Amino acid sequence: MKKKGIAAIGIMGIIAVIAIVLAGVYVGTYNSIIGLEQGVDEKASAIKTQLERRADLIPNLVSTVKGYTSHEQSVIDTITDARAAVSGASSIKELSDANNKLNSALNNLNVIIENYPDLKADKTFIGLMDELAGTENRIVTARNDYNEAVKDYNMKISTIPSSIVAGMMGKEKKDYFEVSDESKLKVPEVNFDTNKE
Repeated sequence: MKKKGIAAIGIMGIIAVIAIVLAGVYVGTYNSIIGLEQGVDEKASAIKTQLERRADLIPNLVSTVKGYTSHEQSVIDTITDARAAVSGASSIKELSDANNKLNSALNNLNVIIENYPDLKADKTFIGLMDELAGTENRIVTARNDYNEAVKDYNMKISTIPSSIVAGMMGKEKKDYFEVSDESKLKVPEVNFDTNKE
């Protein structure tokens, strides 16, 4: 009888150790997933901040362009609508789509600007385009940082044992911040050559 009691205590001890190890793995994996998800959210916020900064520059840019161009209202309307879409985006997918529309609209504006040498020489316009170029660089950096965080998060929740814990938590893969092919081919161009006519 004593041997059965000792064996039962030994089995219960082993079960307790296994339970503690499994609980430790679960808690560690849970915390890791939450940390990576918060990193993704932080990087998404950085993208949103930079896109909002660019969107805030656009009204001044549009006003400056309007002063020189009277026949380009459709392009200005497209830029205004795209800017509103960026501001109103509620998901990374919507933000990505709105950004692509805004990039396309700004590309069209750059084509129009080529027809107005006086506009290209305007100090206000040059200053705005300089700020816009700096913001474009920050957007690229923020987008790359976000996509890297998404890659790490998606990898974590796709591998065992993390995928089991992620499934229990109801976690799903995050979307990457995509740039359309048109935006990749025509990055908004900033031209400071005011001597060219």
